[in-house]
Amino acid sequence: MRAEVFIMNHEDMLNLNETTRRAFLKSTGAMAAGLALAAQPKARGAVEQLAINGGPKAVTAPESATAAKWPLYGPEEEAAILELVRNPGYDPNRKLEEEWQEYMGMPYARAYCNGTSALTCMFFALNLPPGSEIMVPSYTFFATITPMRFFGLVPVFVDIHPRTLNFDLEDAKKRLTPNTKAVLPVHWIGLPADMDLISEWAEEKGLIVLEDAAHAHGARLKGKLMGTWGRMSIFSYQMSKPLPAIEGGMGMYYEKEDFERASSLGHYEMPNIPEDSPYYKYKGSGFGLKFRMHPMAAALARCQMKDLEARNAAGVRQTRRLNDALTQLPGLYEQSSGRKDVERLHYAWNMLFIDEAEAGMTRDKAVEALKAEGVRADALHYTLQHTLPLYAEEQWWHHKPVIPDLPGSVKANATCIALPYFTSEVPELVDQYIKAFEKIWAHRKELSA
Repeated sequence: MRAEVFIMNHEDMLNLNETTRRAFLKSTGAMAAGLALAAQPKARGAVEQLAINGGPKAVTAPESATAAKWPLYGPEEEAAILELVRNPGYDPNRKLEEEWQEYMGMPYARAYCNGTSALTCMFFALNLPPGSEIMVPSYTFFATITPMRFFGLVPVFVDIHPRTLNFDLEDAKKRLTPNTKAVLPVHWIGLPADMDLISEWAEEKGLIVLEDAAHAHGARLKGKLMGTWGRMSIFSYQMSKPLPAIEGGMGMYYEKEDFERASSLGHYEMPNIPEDSPYYKYKGSGFGLKFRMHPMAAALARCQMKDLEARNAAGVRQTRRLNDALTQLPGLYEQSSGRKDVERLHYAWNMLFIDEAEAGMTRDKAVEALKAEGVRADALHYTLQHTLPLYAEEQWWHHKPVIPDLPGSVKANATCIALPYFTSEVPELVDQYIKAFEKIWAHRKELSA
């Protein structure tokens, strides 16, 4: 089985997963029932008339202020902040580094003021010659890419698979050049990239493996935590992230040299850097930047760490309750790699995708109808980095990046339907979301007109 996984690309894996899912649906009769319902929408009576056409809304349960509220802080966080106010100091930073290092099982950790500064220090730690290329998805937050330019590094934009939103290895293979030195996948909204396959290819080609794990605190592939696959990795603790500290970041390092060099850029006091380090002589100045995490953020992160695994698991359970029902509908899919050895998490959005031909209606019409039913749905268009002016202007780069065509990224933006990620138990709301989708799919012929 392992050999089969290695020779299948993403499309093969997703098609295999879909074939299995469709077979299951047929065996249970769910598909037949759904098609019969779709063929005779008027048979269900006026009460089932679409809200967009004047019928009653399917979603009537109020979405409470806490349904998707994030972050969720309580008495423990309040006490930790009060203690810090009464006894100011940087001890929470040291303790967070130690605790995160132990949790991740990596030899070195450094706390930063945010994920962007952690990425900046990671690129500095690489110590690569100007003009060196790093493969990175365009479908990501700017911070994964833009700090490269301060060190003469050049992004090579790699496509994503439109159903995983993650690094497309097959596309990366086509973009390899003699100047390519590293790969930097992003684990988008908690779904692990195929780090086993990426790492094997990188080793074969002599490339450094890095990770942007800003969305993947506690996610795993083959039982191995995301952020431990690459030579270096970063996490963000910004308030929207799975481990929220309002602001903050962490860098993880396997190699002592990387840890010391990364630290020297933004930590002028050289904490935990031994005197025999080649960077210790810069104590007191560092290399001119100050990226230390605020101790209040560290205090919040330490509190949030205690329940991280339990929160992740609860979020997966509630999302599965919704998505297991929705993905039975023709042409509706969720963000998934189809792999059974993945332990993902969710945050920010619950991302679905529509195959318009299979569903028999456009994405925009489906979203319009969902909104009318009371569903908080969005035809999300995520900014693609390679389309921004910064990358097209030569003055900002040692070598101007090549601006490619990335059809997978474009397709993801054209087919996604973003739902809220519910952070509290809302079973009635989940049930009504399911009812709304089923109602719309039953009437989808009307919406195709």
